[in-house]
Amino acid sequence: MRVVKTTSELREALNKSADLSIRRVLVPTMGALHQGHLELIKRARQDAGASGTVMVSIFVNPIQFDRANDLDAYPRPIESDLEKCVAAGVDVVFLPDASSMYHADRSVTVTESLLSSGLCGASRPGHFDGVCTVVLKLILLTGCHSAVFGEKDFQQLAIIRRMVRDLDVPVEILPCPTVRESDGLAMSSRNVRLNHEERADAPRIQRALVTAAERRDAAEMLAAARADIESSPLARIDYLLLVDAETLQPTADLKRPAILAAAVFYGDVRLIDHVMIAGC
Repeated sequence: MRVVKTTSELREALNKSADLSIRRVLVPTMGALHQGHLELIKRARQDAGASGTVMVSIFVNPIQFDRANDLDAYPRPIESDLEKCVAAGVDVVFLPDASSMYHADRSVTVTESLLSSGLCGASRPGHFDGVCTVVLKLILLTGCHSAVFGEKDFQQLAIIRRMVRDLDVPVEILPCPTVRESDGLAMSSRNVRLNHEERADAPRIQRALVTAAERRDAAEMLAAARADIESSPLARIDYLLLVDAETLQPTADLKRPAILAAAVFYGDVRLIDHVMIAGC
């Protein structure tokens, strides 16, 4: 496995396998790798094949954070991450710092204006501008044929797909199902920041969403999920919404596929989760 830290080193590493028939697959991450990330890498290897190149980027992207304390507190266990990449069979790890990724006087940002207007976008202004900008840069820098993203961040996945479609970016976006802990909590790098009581309580988010989704009335669904989550003194709801699965706009129409989604704070740790609801 080769670890590169600058864009010039990345180009040098990839130019050694300049044969265009060799498939390059990118797994963009912010590090603090867990089993969910390893599933993304496994999916990337399946797509790349034995002779292809699996690339993992590890970059805590400052321009997608809306809260300075969240950026400062984000875990950065680099040595552990690299060990996991070696064990997972990654070929190239791109490990840049902010100065390698962004010019000091940068003035161009990629903005999506519809799918990012609600959900996490409403409470985290500028977040998805940062996501789109860094993902497009990584796609261009690596020349990847495909890139793998987890379905846990379903809004992010939808926005990246829209960016690729609208800008005619020649890359295939591959989804990977949400990976969960044994108690149902969606795996996240932020989970390590929960204290013991918060970690024990956090699986209620998924339980509340799954139970509420059994109802066939939108208002009752939202009310049931809210009551369940708010029954915990540790949990504070950022948003709880039922949105159309395609447009990500709020809906009460259960005849179309929809997503029941929540973002919940435990202290200053913000967790997201969702369940898909098939249209009837």
